[in-house]
Amino acid sequence: MGKKVFLQIASGLLILVGLWGCAEQKQASQVDNPQVAEEKKAEPIVLAVAGPFTGDSSEFGVQIKMAVELAAEELNKAGGVNGRPIQLQLEDDAGNPADAQNVATKIASNPKVVAVIGHFNSSCSLAAKGAYTEAKLVMFSPASTNVNVTRGSDYVFRNIFTDDFQGQCLARYAGEVLGLKKVAILFDNDDYGTGLKESFKAKAAQLGMTIVSETAYGKDANDFRSQLTTIQSSQPEIILVAGLYKHAAVIAKQARELGIPTQFLGGDGVFSDRYIQLAGQAAEGTYVSCPFLFELGGERAKKFAESFRAKYNREPDAWAALSYDAFQMIVTAMREKGVSREGIFQYLKGINSAATAYDGLTGKIFFDEEGDCRKPVQVAIVKNGRFVAAEKQLPLEDETKVPQPAASASETTR
Repeated sequence: MGKKVFLQIASGLLILVGLWGCAEQKQASQVDNPQVAEEKKAEPIVLAVAGPFTGDSSEFGVQIKMAVELAAEELNKAGGVNGRPIQLQLEDDAGNPADAQNVATKIASNPKVVAVIGHFNSSCSLAAKGAYTEAKLVMFSPASTNVNVTRGSDYVFRNIFTDDFQGQCLARYAGEVLGLKKVAILFDNDDYGTGLKESFKAKAAQLGMTIVSETAYGKDANDFRSQLTTIQSSQPEIILVAGLYKHAAVIAKQARELGIPTQFLGGDGVFSDRYIQLAGQAAEGTYVSCPFLFELGGERAKKFAESFRAKYNREPDAWAALSYDAFQMIVTAMREKGVSREGIFQYLKGINSAATAYDGLTGKIFFDEEGDCRKPVQVAIVKNGRFVAAEKQLPLEDETKVPQPAASASETTR
């Protein structure tokens, strides 16, 4: 080997050794440098929120979004999760299943997203859950009540009752609490109305109640006088409206115009201040089932409502409270199991009994093997132009189990 070649090789080796040494020194300095470590520690944790921020269901979706934004703001001011702030990825599904599917694909493909709070509409949750399941990403719905929402996926959870269970509870309230035997039913001829009606009927039959009239109506219906006249001839003690507040308000007003004094009963689809605004005095005395009432929620619920009013200058609804709880459960999961999709999933799967229940502002929360939540149905009544807690509430039939859907009830969609 020539001297010149030898010197070139030696020089090259010295350069490589020098570069390696610099790299090692740089790496060591990054590990030892508190500023670099702090920057890594402070990397935001991305949490997605998906719901109808526009469209017909936007009133509910905006409440979900505002509640989670409030919760994230409070957490970040307090130092985040182990020093890491929460960053929200807000996605509008407009209450449309096709949009929800696109939103889910977008969220699931972002590896930084650790969990999803949403969706609101059951049809949207059903359309979206496949993408989340494939990505092993938890979808936590505070609102979707269709019994199929959690079926077929380990990664879907909800902290609200199912439609089937709600129908059973409405029948129990009418029969066991109000002591009524004769019920007329007006129902929206869609999945939600039909399913609620069927589960009510199944439980009513078990309780020895009689359905004296059963009448369907369509989405475009606006004149119920003929149906109401027929219903009145059957002399019901109460009328169940299995549908949403818009139709329920028209039904109540027209009933009073016809001189029909019979009391009304509705599901959570009627539990909206818009029902009272549209029906006016005719809404008085209406009983409705609902997922949460602030006046029954204790001091933490009161504090949340005060914070919500202070930030947004409006009242929070039940779905805001349920969304706030969903956020807090995900935060607890990250603190206990680590900031990862798998850690959040494992934590929620472990909340599976009364002994391990999460104590939220909406009550004790734990899940069955399907991801459904054992939560009681609460009952409100319209009194003096506002919804208030009914004097008597309905206890769960079995205090140790998650309520299961009635076998004969239809699968329903909000």
